[in-house]
Amino acid sequence: MSMLNLSGSHPAFFILVGIPGMEKSHTWISIPVCMMYSAALLGNSVLLVTIVKERSLHEPMYVFLCMLAACDLLLSTATVPKTLSVLWSLSTQISFSGCLAQMFSIYFVFVAESAILLAMAFDRYVAICDPLRYTAILTRSVVGKVGVVALIRSFCIMFPAIFLLKRLPYCGHNVMPHTYCEHIGVARLACADISINIWYGVAAGFLSAGLDAMSIAISYVLIFRCLWGLPSPRASPKALHTCGSHLCVIAMFYTPAFFSFLAHRFGQHVPQHVLISLANFYVVVPPMLNPIVYGVRTRQIREHVAHLLRLGGLGSRA
Repeated sequence: MSMLNLSGSHPAFFILVGIPGMEKSHTWISIPVCMMYSAALLGNSVLLVTIVKERSLHEPMYVFLCMLAACDLLLSTATVPKTLSVLWSLSTQISFSGCLAQMFSIYFVFVAESAILLAMAFDRYVAICDPLRYTAILTRSVVGKVGVVALIRSFCIMFPAIFLLKRLPYCGHNVMPHTYCEHIGVARLACADISINIWYGVAAGFLSAGLDAMSIAISYVLIFRCLWGLPSPRASPKALHTCGSHLCVIAMFYTPAFFSFLAHRFGQHVPQHVLISLANFYVVVPPMLNPIVYGVRTRQIREHVAHLLRLGGLGSRA
């Protein structure tokens, strides 16, 4: 009987109020968010099309980059349209099921993207420290299996969060100070102890992004140790250049993610509008910058994008 009462205590919908204390600035905040989202859609779409169409880019490094671009598109698209509708006061309601689906999508993609960044670090390690066996180790089959494992792991880690939120009674509380649904934000509306939710979030974060970040750090320690022992002094800068783009993307992905993760759970003195503003920009800034970083720093991608643009220009003239 108590289970029926708990299941019946879910609100039919949540009301997303945006960024508390900054309601008058919502329209102005929406402008950079919309512009960055548009840039993210364009940049990642161009990157995906370029890698898919150019057979010379069908190498493990670029296939992982293709996966990263797909994750960036999914992450921003799962959040920004609803965020803009809230900031523009077009629709501030989201159903309970829709909220859980959005929350799951965000974290599912986040954990998958973290795994892909780890795979890219391993790719750089093999390419630099064991180049003769690169093609033997990172075959198409292995790369495909890495992608499948990343999805399965992400699903297994984040699926229980849905039931942890469904079990909570909400006692009619349905006004959420946010622009989209995230785990702790929803749990804090409950009129019950949410310690399990908090510690599950900590465990899930550590078992996914935490372990991935540590593994990436170990990979780069081994890479730098390998570079230190290279016989040719010219080889080190060239090898480091191939890692530079990946390191930039890692910094953009993990730094705001870990800050937001820790602040939401333990940062009681961080202003709420700062946390929510950071959460909004986090889902558009890395997806916008990632294709720019790789496009600027990777000669092969830069040349092929320019080639596709020239073909597009010739086609439109014809």
